[in-house]
Amino acid sequence: MSKPSREYIYGINPCFEVIRAGRRNVYEAFLNQSIRNNPRLKKLVELLERKDIPVKWVEKGRLFDLSRSSEHQGAVIKAEPYWYVDHEPLFADSKLLLLDNVEDPHNVGGILRSAEVFGFNSVLLPNKGVPEIYPSIVKVSTGATEFMQIARSRAANQYVKKALEEGYTIAALDAKGSVMLDDIQPNSIDKLLLVIGGEDKSVGQFILNEAQLVVRIPQVGRINSLNASVAAGIAMHAMAKAVKAPA
Repeated sequence: MSKPSREYIYGINPCFEVIRAGRRNVYEAFLNQSIRNNPRLKKLVELLERKDIPVKWVEKGRLFDLSRSSEHQGAVIKAEPYWYVDHEPLFADSKLLLLDNVEDPHNVGGILRSAEVFGFNSVLLPNKGVPEIYPSIVKVSTGATEFMQIARSRAANQYVKKALEEGYTIAALDAKGSVMLDDIQPNSIDKLLLVIGGEDKSVGQFILNEAQLVVRIPQVGRINSLNASVAAGIAMHAMAKAVKAPA
């Protein structure tokens, strides 16, 4: 089945960021006519007018029909689907992020939001087992996806093999890891590929076997584990400091 040539991004912040990033063509905007005086919506209208993007004022029900979500916040834009990049140039970056078996779109969006904050702007998504960058993921990421270089062309194991060839240190986050995250020294890694797994299926065994570092987050609470996106944020914050600054 062929991919659609258009999709509907929803939520005020995601709409802002898609337009501001300028990576996709945006064809028109649909806004809730009953909240015309909303300050955030007014700012979005100003941006739409500056970019010469047509605006249609519609009822709230129309926005739900377009977005298939009640979280549209009164704003939906019709745009091109997400543009992925070739994975090869990403291996020039000193920090790479790989998601493996992260099946929940909400977790994917949350992880990407944190990744943009902590400087993991080059992201490798497997072509199976992880959702594509759908509008729901753009929404959860608050539009961070639009400022990231995301590839989706290989299996997770193939990305890892490539990273090893390129001299990367592979660090996999795992609840049973032998290395405590707190023990990773600052400025100790030249090039890092950080692998994050899902909640139901963690990082695959091949990657765990190949990783030089299988790290876990120290916990003192009584519940079993952290949410995947929260754990990923903690790991990215710590591991970003372990990567040496460019000379």
